[in-house]
Amino acid sequence: MKHEWRKHEKELYIPKQKPELVSVPEQKFFMIKGKGNPNSDDFSEKIEVLYSLSYAIRMMPKQGYTPEGYFEYTVYPLEGLWDLTEEGRRLDTLDKDELLYTIMIRQPNFVTKDIVDKAFEIARKKKSNPLLDEVLFDTIEDGLSVQMLHIGPYDDEPQTFEKMKQFIEDNHFEIKTLRHREIYLSDARKVESAKLKTVLRYKVKKEV
Repeated sequence: MKHEWRKHEKELYIPKQKPELVSVPEQKFFMIKGKGNPNSDDFSEKIEVLYSLSYAIRMMPKQGYTPEGYFEYTVYPLEGLWDLTEEGRRLDTLDKDELLYTIMIRQPNFVTKDIVDKAFEIARKKKSNPLLDEVLFDTIEDGLSVQMLHIGPYDDEPQTFEKMKQFIEDNHFEIKTLRHREIYLSDARKVESAKLKTVLRYKVKKEV
């Protein structure tokens, strides 16, 4: 049976439009770091290279190689870890040029370093992209987190974050870091901004 994250991992990817606690296990990712405005061509090119590697793994059986433990699955959605430079933190309004980000795509648990190496080999043969040299393969474990579904433009996310912060305070938690995670359930190129669906997530801990 095909593993579809929307159906089989709803607790991580399909939250409600109200804050909720979730425990996020260790996950494997292709990731690439950057700085600046996410509306730039550079950002789009970084997304493209992540998908090229992700689909290289997804399509390996059709290339005549089936990794050990492989199963049919839907490629996971794009995610981002977002922060600000020191200069950006000092400003009263958001300057997108001061954003720091790590964008990433989760990989299934069967993916090993050997499989990753093969994915890079496939991607390079298909299209020689200098950004491939910037991609890392690593694991992240968020652990205890508060998340909420945001529907609407990305620029309206602060309203949703305020609801999350109130929930965190009311339930005697603390935000571990102001760096937050976003999971993009919609393709911004195909969906109007008012209908965009994004999972927003803070890592938290109990108040001492």
